[in-house]
Amino acid sequence: MSDAPTQDLAAYFAQGDALEAPDGACLFRPGDEGRAFLIVKSGAVRVEQTNSAGRTVVLYRVEAGDSCVLTTTCLLSGKPYSGYGYAEGAVTAVAISANRFKSLLASDNQFQELVFRGFAARVGELTDVIDDLLEHRTDLRLARWLARRGKGQLRMTRQELAQELGTAREVASRTLKSFERRGWISISRGSVDILKPDALEAYGNAL
Repeated sequence: MSDAPTQDLAAYFAQGDALEAPDGACLFRPGDEGRAFLIVKSGAVRVEQTNSAGRTVVLYRVEAGDSCVLTTTCLLSGKPYSGYGYAEGAVTAVAISANRFKSLLASDNQFQELVFRGFAARVGELTDVIDDLLEHRTDLRLARWLARRGKGQLRMTRQELAQELGTAREVASRTLKSFERRGWISISRGSVDILKPDALEAYGNAL
């Protein structure tokens, strides 16, 4: 999430049109033109990249008070989207047209700060994703990812976990089973119970 609080964004809600999307809706895909700057009010947008082999990795999520770096890039560069955006839960947002976005960016210092602060934060997140992908130890990455979720039940399939990490389902499945044998997690259909997040964190940061 960006550092800008939601109340700072409220001043700009009237500058755009209301947008609603049901859970699972595809908001944009590769090749789509960037037509509006979106500010999420509720729900979340999952932004993914898929390679030619069909492997998907989750880049980041746009939550309440956030804006999307891919959308900002499209509007600033005039280039189409290079990834997918899917609604997670029912999403409500404000869509500020491309022309209005450019006008605000040129004339409103607060809006300009909001846009570029959010952009910088997302670039930092993307750098972290790239660093993780370059590290071939999927077990370490998965351990850290699970540890960050804390103790409790995580409602996700193994395929969804694999997409989060940009790896194959089979690799994620084998790694989860090894963690289960150690007593750190418990696996059931469609969910993972995180039992010992401290042990997962220690393992993930051991090297």
